[in-house]
Amino acid sequence: MSRTRNRVASHERRKKILKEARGFYGGRSRLLRTARDAVNRAGAYSYAHRRKRPGDFRRLWIMRINAACRLYGLSYSKFMHGLDLINAEIDRKMLADLAVNEPGAFKSLADKANAAL
Repeated sequence: MSRTRNRVASHERRKKILKEARGFYGGRSRLLRTARDAVNRAGAYSYAHRRKRPGDFRRLWIMRINAACRLYGLSYSKFMHGLDLINAEIDRKMLADLAVNEPGAFKSLADKANAAL
C-alpha cells in the first residue's frame, strides 16, 4: 500500500473543493480535477461580475427613465439636461424608482425639466 502523508489536511482540501462544486453538472461536481477547474472559473466570473453589476444597474435605471420620459414627449438626454438646468440633485436610481412607483411625481419633474429647456 502506498504511504500517505498529511492525509487529514489533503482530504479536507479535496472536500472543500467538492463542496464548492456542489450543484455543478456531471463530473464537474464529482471529479476532483474538473471540479477544481470549474470552481476556479466560477470564482473568476464571480469576481468580474461583481464589478460589472453597478454598470448593469445603471443601464437598467437609464432605460426606465427613458421610457418614462417618452410618455411626456422628452428624450432621456433632454430630460437630464433639463434637470441640470433646474439644479435638481437627484440620482438615476431615485429617478427610476419615481418613474416606476410614483408617476405623478415623475411627471412634475418632467414638466419642470421641459419648461427649463
